[in-house]
Amino acid sequence: MNDTHTVEERIQERAVLVGLIGGRYEYVGSLDELARLADTAGVVVLGTVTQKMEKPDPNTYIGKGKVEEVKAELELMGANSVIFDHELSGRQVRNLEEALDAKIIDRTQLILDIFAGRARTREGILQVELAQLSYLLPRLSGQGKNLSRLGGGIGTRGPGESKLETDRRHIRGRIDELKRQLSEVIRHRTLQREHRKKSGVFQVALVGYTNAGKSTLLRELTKADVFVEDKLFATLDPISRSLVLPGGKEIVVIDTVGFIQNLPHDLVAAFRSTLEVVNEADLLLHVVDSSSELRQEQMSVVEKVLSELGTNDKDKLTVYNKIDLCPPDDAELIPQQGDSIRISAFREADVERIKLAIEERAVGNRISYRIPVERGDLIAFVYRVGEVVEREVEEEYMIFHVIADEKEGQSVSAKLAAYEVDEAVSEVGQP
Repeated sequence: MNDTHTVEERIQERAVLVGLIGGRYEYVGSLDELARLADTAGVVVLGTVTQKMEKPDPNTYIGKGKVEEVKAELELMGANSVIFDHELSGRQVRNLEEALDAKIIDRTQLILDIFAGRARTREGILQVELAQLSYLLPRLSGQGKNLSRLGGGIGTRGPGESKLETDRRHIRGRIDELKRQLSEVIRHRTLQREHRKKSGVFQVALVGYTNAGKSTLLRELTKADVFVEDKLFATLDPISRSLVLPGGKEIVVIDTVGFIQNLPHDLVAAFRSTLEVVNEADLLLHVVDSSSELRQEQMSVVEKVLSELGTNDKDKLTVYNKIDLCPPDDAELIPQQGDSIRISAFREADVERIKLAIEERAVGNRISYRIPVERGDLIAFVYRVGEVVEREVEEEYMIFHVIADEKEGQSVSAKLAAYEVDEAVSEVGQP
């Protein structure tokens, strides 16, 4: 699956965005997000048209009168494409194409096109093509001029020009072949995961809305060479990197594809094997763009997808990222305790706090003890059953910051209960 179109060719795609407002289609910022998707795909957005309707018109989606308005906007702006903010049926595409004499693209097609351009691994490429063909198959009767218009651009990447001459039987055959190849890739990936599980390596999965800063956080945590870009879906294929925690324990951190509202069903189905890393992780870091005005809506989208993947019982830490871009009054309202933490991935102290939070969950509870220096027996006991991650020395005492698993933690606490101190008070230099 090759992207045969140059940036210069793709930049010629000039579009007007169209969206419904009303009923279940009411979503603040949806068209702004569509504009960002278009920009990510290399499309120049020239204008926006909205239609207030409780439900779509089955023939033209926006109604005959609004179609005329869109046509006038196309002529005025010199646009050659119309991008709709929701998924269209084959009949709607065909009717809109006839009426507007322009390329018709819907939200799903746009997202699939972006994924086609971002896929790098064999598995990712196969998954995207499977999703594209699954989307195309029931819409063949509505593709008419759309398939040959402009000789490329959105909707013709991935499977490429060859799909334009195929019939349903050919596409079904290709879908079967893709599923067969994917099953082999998935089998190999499953073996790798089983090996990782047997090795007992603690796994952390970064999840979140697209462009929340997951890849940046992965790079800052692991100091690894990770691609970072201020674009939607900058990361498509899962990226795994090793991380050594402050106490010396080595774990694996995995970056996953970002979620988005109305993520195409065909895409979720095709990428289900990739998203299995979320199910197999020991800890989920839900990375949130705290500076976004749509923070709560984006969090709801992610929680819904995670629930559909069956991760409700997973240990999870909500990481409110980009706190440095958040207005001070708003930042104070963001939770900063328990399973929530506020950070900027570009602040070293914040990154260290994340590491400590992961360590607490990966190794055990962190407890501080203030032990007299003459009690060598207790000091030896601490080193024997716990992992000392930090030590401070006073004149007659030593303060140990200890991490132990649940079983050992009970043993340590029972014997050293009288020496336990408030870690926030005892620690020096902690934020």
